[in-house]
Amino acid sequence: MSRRVFLSVAEVSGDQHAAQLIHSLRQLESSIEIEAIGGPLMRKAGCKVLHETVANAAMGMGGVGRYFELKKVLKQVETHLLANRPSIMIGVDSPSMNFHFAALARRLGVPFLQYVAPQVWAWREGRVKKIARTIDRVACILPFEEAYFRGKGVNATFVGHPLFDELPADRGQPFETKFPSRPPIVGLLPGSRRGEAVNHYAAMLEMATRIRQVFPKARFVTPTVDATHEIVTQLAKGRADVTVEQDAFDRLVPQCDLCITASGTATLHVAGYGVPMVIMYRGGSRLTYYGIAQWLIITKKFALVNLLADPDEWVAPEFIPWFDDPEPVAASAIDFLQNPDKLKAQHDRLLRLIKDLDRPGASMNVAKIAFEMMEKKG
Repeated sequence: MSRRVFLSVAEVSGDQHAAQLIHSLRQLESSIEIEAIGGPLMRKAGCKVLHETVANAAMGMGGVGRYFELKKVLKQVETHLLANRPSIMIGVDSPSMNFHFAALARRLGVPFLQYVAPQVWAWREGRVKKIARTIDRVACILPFEEAYFRGKGVNATFVGHPLFDELPADRGQPFETKFPSRPPIVGLLPGSRRGEAVNHYAAMLEMATRIRQVFPKARFVTPTVDATHEIVTQLAKGRADVTVEQDAFDRLVPQCDLCITASGTATLHVAGYGVPMVIMYRGGSRLTYYGIAQWLIITKKFALVNLLADPDEWVAPEFIPWFDDPEPVAASAIDFLQNPDKLKAQHDRLLRLIKDLDRPGASMNVAKIAFEMMEKKG
């Protein structure tokens, strides 16, 4: 009887990581059965997707809507899995959702593996007790996380970052500052969720306008995904200086002299090409942040490229939380463009920073942990 895996995914990035994991699981056992809630890349990888969750995330469904959706899906999945009990359940990112699936795994007597650790080291650290209580194994994608979680009683293993399973193997190190022999090219990267594009992109276009006041012939490029393409295209309509193209990150970003990027996996993706960056992320209202959020946050840094650096080192400027003012972000970008030596220095530091991460294998490492857990349970 073949083994059965159930995956739970809710976001675009999780869909990408899970698709890679499905390929690795099948390399280890071609007959393995894989079912999931998830997205189109997982379906394309040969997984039976019981419920589409990624599209709803892409549509920007609000928190209340997603809560009721989750309750309904969880009930349907539990009924299905009671009749079709899996050998293991794997949650990919989305910890708020996957805590519920971890609890379901406990009720079913099925081991649960969380792929991509919740960032409790950054905020809401109290959740680590829940992780230790409800999740059997955690596959960490950042090097420092394994020691952190093990110190808190969580069975955690660093597996590598899945981004480097997904990046083109032959990308090399193409970055080279090409201006002033030509006008600068700046990437505007608002994030992979529709809500992030809504929150960031209009302001990024304002930043582009300010950059053009100093560099009148500057050009701007924005790679999008399905979730963000429509809103970005609408906002950029009429801007001859802006090129928008879907699913073109790995073609457009290497052309850039600098990127203005929302915080998230994109910062590591940009670093994979050695392209310098300025990082931002909308922080909601000042009242919400200073009244509530700042008391839950336990890290001084947010951007991955800064978190991976030495404790007192800031590899790239980050404006997090950012409260709608385009001026300081634009000023930082202009400063870099006026000083190509600063671009070169950040480029060199980024390549040194990702050296230990820049290798494929995360997906296969997670697949091997999953088989180990199934063998132990069996």
